[in-house]
Amino acid sequence: MREAITHGEVFTKGWVVELILDLVGYTPERDLATLRSVEPACGSGAFLGPIARRLSESCRLHGRDLAEARQALQAFDLLEPNITASRALVQAQLLAQGWDSTTAEDTVRSWIVQGDYLLLDHRSQAVDFVVGNPPYIRLEDVPRERTALYRAACPTMGGRADIYVGFYEVALRSLKPGGQLGFICADRWMHNQYGARLREFITSSFSVDFVLAMHDVDAFEEQVTAYPAITVISHREQAGAVAADTKGTFTESDARELHRWSLESDQPVIDKPSFQAVRLPHWFDGAELWPTASPARLAMLEDLSDRFGVLENREAGTRVGIGIATGADKVFITTNRALVEADRLLPLAMVRDTGTGKHQWQGNYLVNPWTPAGDLVDLDRYPRLRRHLGANSAALRKRYVAVKQPERWYKTIDKVDHSLLNRPKLLLPDMKTTIHPVLAEEGYYPHHNLYYIVSDTWDLSVLGGLLMSKVAQAFVQAYSVKMRGGTLRFQAQYLRKIRVPEPSHLSERIQSQLAEAFRDRDVEAATDAALVAYGLDYLPD
Repeated sequence: MREAITHGEVFTKGWVVELILDLVGYTPERDLATLRSVEPACGSGAFLGPIARRLSESCRLHGRDLAEARQALQAFDLLEPNITASRALVQAQLLAQGWDSTTAEDTVRSWIVQGDYLLLDHRSQAVDFVVGNPPYIRLEDVPRERTALYRAACPTMGGRADIYVGFYEVALRSLKPGGQLGFICADRWMHNQYGARLREFITSSFSVDFVLAMHDVDAFEEQVTAYPAITVISHREQAGAVAADTKGTFTESDARELHRWSLESDQPVIDKPSFQAVRLPHWFDGAELWPTASPARLAMLEDLSDRFGVLENREAGTRVGIGIATGADKVFITTNRALVEADRLLPLAMVRDTGTGKHQWQGNYLVNPWTPAGDLVDLDRYPRLRRHLGANSAALRKRYVAVKQPERWYKTIDKVDHSLLNRPKLLLPDMKTTIHPVLAEEGYYPHHNLYYIVSDTWDLSVLGGLLMSKVAQAFVQAYSVKMRGGTLRFQAQYLRKIRVPEPSHLSERIQSQLAEAFRDRDVEAATDAALVAYGLDYLPD
């Protein structure tokens, strides 16, 4: 991994490089001189040494002169000292393997060149392999002019991306059909917003073959904290994938065992003290976040995603949303029933109302400036409302929404959806360590720290039991941002990842068990019933 120091350079240990080369099939048994490989940011040669050794051995095995392999390898780096160091390392290796000095020197000079990989034109010759450890540098740490060039060259490099996103894109675009990329790199792009374009690009045209998380493994020559993972991606339609995770004790011998299992075993799972891996029938689709979990959990989530529909189903009348954001809670939330006209107050459900697992309203009201038709009320018709808002007009007019629309200075950020008011709903606090659905009967409107679920087809007590289970929790844990102390974000984007069976497919017995568990706030009972509902024998760790 490379952090934003000395041009992002932190170098990969040799056995990790060997594992990546094995995973992409870059082995001496193949006639590597007839194939083309690229190292896009070679640094001082951590990858180039093993690549050159394997290429040299392949030439010997296939009776080729080294000169025949001059087009078989191309390595780039921005820094002249790195070019010099890499050339010296590779040339010494070739000489040690018996190649003559003139051929070795000429070959090395053709292999290793100075240049910015992201800005070079790679269209003239497609490649069979791209392997390496791309730089890990935030775009804000790159000079503005170069950042603009990177963004123009790499459309996936959106938002506050790190430049390794561009390395993925350019490398993948350069692959021949059947070609493979093998990188060790931070895995944050799989799980955050700035990786969305890259995820969509990959799943639209490529196959994610192998993902090996190595967060706690001593994989680099220097100590870094960058959540590394090895990813192998092929230029072909998506097929089966291997998801693997490691512990800090993962070693070179474990890497060899994992590789042997991936090639030779027909077992769907391998579970060792220092690593776990599972075969998936396919990878996860699209631009949305890819889950992070143990391999066994990933297999379960993929299976459930294949067999069940998502929680939000507009056709079935099930909707996930967030409560109202006012932009000025001190003005728009009150416990004083006489503050404004009675029909301008809506009972407001707050996070504190849900703490016990039962909805216990604390007497808060929303000062509502909206008509049922979605227009702002005429303040002249509501003298108390006009007086209250007028007394706070200076603060209200400073808000962004008011600056943008001065004539609508007393609006809340969100409109009130009056159709929501008269529906029972499940309320879920945004930040909790465990999923916490609470049933609120009709007549209450949710505040913006609460997410809600309404449905035309579900008995909400049954759905509440299903959502309270550890199966539903597993979906949110896999996709959600993790905060200090194990707190999760139960936002709509994560709740919509939860898969659920059709209500009509649940037996009366299971429905009764889920509803009872929900009323009793019994997570274990809810989980037992949910396992039956999902057709699972157990919940993997």
